[in-house]
Amino acid sequence: MKEPDRTSRLARIGGALVSGNSRQYGMAIALVAIIVLFQILTGGLLLTPLNVTNLIMQNSYILILAIGMMLVIVTGHIDLSVGSVVAFTGAVSAIMLTSWGLPTVAVVPVALLIGALIGAWQGFWVAYVRVPAFIVTLAGMLIFRGATLAVLGGESVAPLPQSLRDIASGFLPGQGGGPHVPTLLLGALGAAAIVWIQWGTRARSRGYGLPVAPAPVTAATSALTVVAILAFTYVLADYNGLPLVGLLLVALIAGYSFVMRSTTMGRRVYAVGGSEQAAALSGIRTQRTTFWVFVNMGVLSALAGLVFTARLNAATPGAGTMFELDAIAAAFIGGASASGGVGTVVGAVVGALVMGVLNNGMSLIGLGVDWQQLIKGLVLLLAVAFDIYNKRRVNTGPAASAAPRPRGGGADSGPPPLADKARASS
Repeated sequence: MKEPDRTSRLARIGGALVSGNSRQYGMAIALVAIIVLFQILTGGLLLTPLNVTNLIMQNSYILILAIGMMLVIVTGHIDLSVGSVVAFTGAVSAIMLTSWGLPTVAVVPVALLIGALIGAWQGFWVAYVRVPAFIVTLAGMLIFRGATLAVLGGESVAPLPQSLRDIASGFLPGQGGGPHVPTLLLGALGAAAIVWIQWGTRARSRGYGLPVAPAPVTAATSALTVVAILAFTYVLADYNGLPLVGLLLVALIAGYSFVMRSTTMGRRVYAVGGSEQAAALSGIRTQRTTFWVFVNMGVLSALAGLVFTARLNAATPGAGTMFELDAIAAAFIGGASASGGVGTVVGAVVGALVMGVLNNGMSLIGLGVDWQQLIKGLVLLLAVAFDIYNKRRVNTGPAASAAPRPRGGGADSGPPPLADKARASS
């Protein structure tokens, strides 16, 4: 009788794990399917080293914005001003570089500080004055678009110093001839780190009595991860190696994933998005959390502005147009919930890559802009519809009650039920 009981328990745990992670897995599978589809339709052009490198560079600023937008949406808000902030910080940076003659090492921190001040301005109105974020950031979109026109005088500023252009178009230094060895080494180190994290997370979850995938499943997932990372880095190494902006993205993804998964600040962001009232009754300073989320969004918008201006080699009045919609779409496609409290950094990156591969693939096969917009709109609608369907299925399906409850606490077992603590406090 023990073997059937063990098999039944593993089946229940597997069902709970799949149900709880179907958003993440579903979009990752969809991304792979889209890549395979366009690889076939383009006759192998999609995954050539040159095109993969261009794909990273072309979507770098959207990936940066998507990370910040995910945090904003997790708290239950929205930011419509990021495109205008990208344009404004890029314009100010270009003026400082060309008209004032300041070096890039001085301009970059000043631009990030400007972004932080813009985020603090908007965060103050949202968090403390309680003006809806939609209204505050819509006003910000108009204000900073107008400020961009005023700073540039309606004209483009170009060219920009090579030191700034290297941020968006430079590569890691390394030897010439053959695959780029530093890129291959970074890929191997990254793959080893991800596998170590996967098994460490499994061990901690098992220690707390949480459901975990069987060891063969985890081993297969780790093997696929290693193969994917090594193949990706080899493609990059076969061209010029890892772009500098790619290294920046890796650092941002790793850093923000750690903050959101393993720090008190990340848990507070999720708590505020899940239920602001319950979070406040649990002792979380919800206003301060919201304020700093918008400050963070301002800094990342300024960083995206520097990257976009560097890639364009010019500051233009129309820079950043529709960037906010791309970032919002990436977050929702990546699994963020419109009601807040749900979303991951990796999910936002996957969502941004889905949009980027769609744009790139449709351009390679010569699809018109009209059809490109139509298809991207349908993808966004289907992604949100899938999120709503999945949420209802998880909340009402048998898998919701199949997973065993944790037997112990700890930092990695997740935050305590805030609603229960709120009722106890009251």
